[in-house]
Amino acid sequence: MAANDRPNLLLIMSDEHAPMFSGPYGHPLVQTPNLDRLAADGVVFQNAYCNSPLCTPSRMSFMTGRYVHHIGAWDNSMPIPSDAVTWAHRLRAIGYDAVLSGKQHFYGPDQLHGFRAQLARDLHAERHHPIFDWSAGTQEAPQPWGALDRAGPGTTEEIEVDDQVEAAALDYLRDPARHRQPWALNVSFMAPHFPFVVPQRFWDLYPEAEVDMPTIPPGHLDNQHPVYRRLRRMFGMADFSEELVRRGRVGYYGLITYLDEKIGRLLDALEETGQRENTVIAYFSDHGEMAGEHGMWRKSNFYEQSVRVPLQLAWSGHLPAGRRVNGAVSLVDLVATIVEAAGASPEGIDGDSLLALARGEAAEWKDEAFSEYLAHGVARPMAMLRRGQYKLNYSLDDPVELYDLASDPGEFHDLGGDPVYQGIREELRRTLLTYWDPVALERRVRRSQRDRMLIRAAETGGADEGSAQQQWYASDSSGGPPN
Repeated sequence: MAANDRPNLLLIMSDEHAPMFSGPYGHPLVQTPNLDRLAADGVVFQNAYCNSPLCTPSRMSFMTGRYVHHIGAWDNSMPIPSDAVTWAHRLRAIGYDAVLSGKQHFYGPDQLHGFRAQLARDLHAERHHPIFDWSAGTQEAPQPWGALDRAGPGTTEEIEVDDQVEAAALDYLRDPARHRQPWALNVSFMAPHFPFVVPQRFWDLYPEAEVDMPTIPPGHLDNQHPVYRRLRRMFGMADFSEELVRRGRVGYYGLITYLDEKIGRLLDALEETGQRENTVIAYFSDHGEMAGEHGMWRKSNFYEQSVRVPLQLAWSGHLPAGRRVNGAVSLVDLVATIVEAAGASPEGIDGDSLLALARGEAAEWKDEAFSEYLAHGVARPMAMLRRGQYKLNYSLDDPVELYDLASDPGEFHDLGGDPVYQGIREELRRTLLTYWDPVALERRVRRSQRDRMLIRAAETGGADEGSAQQQWYASDSSGGPPN
């Protein structure tokens, strides 16, 4: 592909946006006119998934196009090495200007991982992340999660940084130098990640009395799978009052609309500078947010609100407008798509390009998505395999979960122990375990935790990592450190 034939790439990434809380995915209240506009101009993937429902693992998987168990980015304190090949390396090797504006959670000394430049701060990469020791099991939070107490109108450092991220990205797009070579701009916002604090005008869009409450059938929380009960204890998920839940959701919805406005200004800048026609636009998130559903907030699990993500693609003249794709896909497939659109080498990527599927030209599609979780809140490896209408969740030494998302989109009826579905359960379990070995993974994760704790103790003069965890609980409960 000649350099002047290569499209530009505008990759807009958010943090903690569950797709069902937006207009393109059918929410009746959340206002996202610019995501609606992008949906009308391009393709919406109805069933897209992250490859790990936590910031750093998901983002490192996205940067490399590889599953977490292939790159070893287990948790928020484990970055990829500097010699790991990213899509930014691949694109710059063929003449692209690849730059980052905002968060990519590059925890550690390498803040670029193939990008030529970072245009704005990555606030979450600046913050300390403790190392959680699986040998200690899952700990119970010393107090309820406090982010809902903080929800309200106002501003935060996160808001200030996201404003800077937008301004730097707009300056980049408007620079005449953009017409000299193909470019790939990754604009990555922290919104709508908690704290659920948003400027007043966005808060006022969603009166508390009108905000929908989570759907939790009677008795559901008492009968949840053991892994969710442990996660709720670990993250301090108390029986929050209706007022707190409503305020948390008001803040979350307001942050989504705040984010949507920024997306709109990026789209406007493309049009103003005559670059829209030759730019591939992608909007997606690193993972979702439970927002009170199933009695949970945050992520770190395989419920749809946590592991499913928005994914929208637009490319004038190359992708259809207003198309919706139902097949299961994941973010490693997005990476393969970016690489194919740019004309770079896809060697070593775990995903498959979505371009033919988006055009309706794929004779067959795997209709499959894989995700794994190997961080805090659990003490054993967890994985999800979605194929067709069924989703299997596997947690080592726990009962296997199975959900029929066609008949049970809310995931309230676990079919894992139903003999009628034994064949489907075993087929999915065998498929998962052919390429994902939880026993070997547990050994690798625990060894990594021990090594990192030893190194950190040497660097801090023997400071107790347990104290760092308690500080994390205390500050995180007020909406401080991100995860």
